[in-house]
Amino acid sequence: MLFSGVAQHFSKVEAIDSRLEMSGEIAGLLQGCKPSEARQLVYIMEGNVAPSHEGLDVGIGEKFAIRALAKTSGYTVHRVEADYKKSGDLGATAEALLAKKAQLSLSSSENTLSKVYASFLKIARMSGAGSQEAKIGVLSELLNGATPLEAKYLVRFCLGKLRLGVGDPSIIDALSMARHGDKTDKAVLERAFNLCSDLGEVSEVYLSGKDLSRFSAAPFKPIRPALAERLPNAKEIIEKLCSDEKDEGKTPIISRKCAVEAKYDGLRMQVHLKDGEVEIYSRKLEKMTHMFPEIVEAAAALPAKNAIFEGEALAYSAREKKYYSFQQTIQRKRKHGVEKMAEDFPLRLFAFDIMYLDSEDLTLTPYLERRKILEKLVRNNKAIVPSDLIYTDSPKKLDEYFQRALSEGLEGIIAKDLVQPYVAGARKFAWIKLKKSYGELADSVDAVIVGYYLGKGAREEFKFGGVLAAVRNDETGALETIAKIGGGFTEEEMSSLAEELEKIKTKEKPRGVISKLEPDFWVEPKIVITVAADEITLSPMHTAGSVGGTGYALRFPRMVSMRDDKSPADATTVREVISMFEMQRRKSAQ
Repeated sequence: MLFSGVAQHFSKVEAIDSRLEMSGEIAGLLQGCKPSEARQLVYIMEGNVAPSHEGLDVGIGEKFAIRALAKTSGYTVHRVEADYKKSGDLGATAEALLAKKAQLSLSSSENTLSKVYASFLKIARMSGAGSQEAKIGVLSELLNGATPLEAKYLVRFCLGKLRLGVGDPSIIDALSMARHGDKTDKAVLERAFNLCSDLGEVSEVYLSGKDLSRFSAAPFKPIRPALAERLPNAKEIIEKLCSDEKDEGKTPIISRKCAVEAKYDGLRMQVHLKDGEVEIYSRKLEKMTHMFPEIVEAAAALPAKNAIFEGEALAYSAREKKYYSFQQTIQRKRKHGVEKMAEDFPLRLFAFDIMYLDSEDLTLTPYLERRKILEKLVRNNKAIVPSDLIYTDSPKKLDEYFQRALSEGLEGIIAKDLVQPYVAGARKFAWIKLKKSYGELADSVDAVIVGYYLGKGAREEFKFGGVLAAVRNDETGALETIAKIGGGFTEEEMSSLAEELEKIKTKEKPRGVISKLEPDFWVEPKIVITVAADEITLSPMHTAGSVGGTGYALRFPRMVSMRDDKSPADATTVREVISMFEMQRRKSAQ
């Protein structure tokens, strides 16, 4: 497949607002691919050359891309920079300059999709002395054989700004449409993706005609973590998890127990073990193995040939017999000074689920059985211990356990249905969390920063006055605003946040952000923060869940913490906000 054809499809996708139409256009592109090409294409649409957990980065910044473009087009670096300053989009600049090339190529060949992918993979793997010049050379070769439209997307890809507005849900829909013309296989595609976090692999397997219903988890392919729903009190949790049927008066009949587990405010870890080798993945599925030598050593000593399990790690002081806060624990997530931090803040991993053991996929196994397998696996391990829990069908006992957890400085509890499988990558009522109250809110909100405001008055020196934050619409993939936040920041946080936001600010509102407000600067939606508020209100100023021009907003919002361990894909959804609003109304009516 020629990359010029890919670029033409990308141009059409960029002009489409409807997610369904977007998926249809991508489906048409996928139908023209070989299965191996589909894998490459999916990685490129995701902005990667490999699944994100592999950590491969193309690593070409603006300055180097400008040099490659100048070298290819025949224009000076100064001219390229001047055009880029006007357009604000180096891809658009590349398209314009190559359309009126100042010099003719002596020899060039058309770019195929496979050649483009192989070139970017080569760039990503380059390192060491001379690697930057070599990267510029490879990009220049691609641009030399590119049409102006191809150049637009080649340059954008290098900078991580493809601007298609295509997310994984749209690609999954497109894959099903490519084979069936509809979304028939959406659920089976989602499950396979959730089990391996590699949509490129799923694409190749699926378009090869293989049966994805037999797709299995495997070590060193991180599973997208299961997520918990929310309910406002112990009574509703017990009714939801412990009742099978209702009588004529609609009163739930409690027929079984559920597990109620302490909810630790630490670092979520997914531990993979195979033949003595260990990898640890973060909540965002990034490798962070080298940061936690004591967990690696403990996992390697487990009595298993291979395994995948997860837990929450907290920094622990054996001398003081106490656990440190999340802000202290997260200091362990670092590239340098690992050994010293391991001494000062040793970790204890509270394992709470297991998804794979000795070549057997356990994700479809009921929770109670998984729990017994987990407890047997980590028995007598000092650094990896099972999470604390009780089994109950009593709202009173659940609430007592919840209050005890809060008194011990924990976040709250998670109740689990004993008969449910591990629901990878989804928020289902198999798990239900109950956390300390934030005013009328049942929980805090994890929001994505989409813009920021300059400081005024006392904050002028920080060049930071607050942020515009959004939640994720899981139906459309859009980010919809929910709060303008100016409180909760320390002076140190304001200074460091201003520095980080400066790096990712953009001239235009990012594609996929829905906002009525106009911040001083838009930013690429990369940073997630946890936000507390007094309540959720209806507001004509915000777009979260907007109906008839009125959306949901946070009243008196303030930042609780930066969430380096979360990505925009982990942000609170509009559906969750609406659910929290309804819980708030029920609480107010009591």
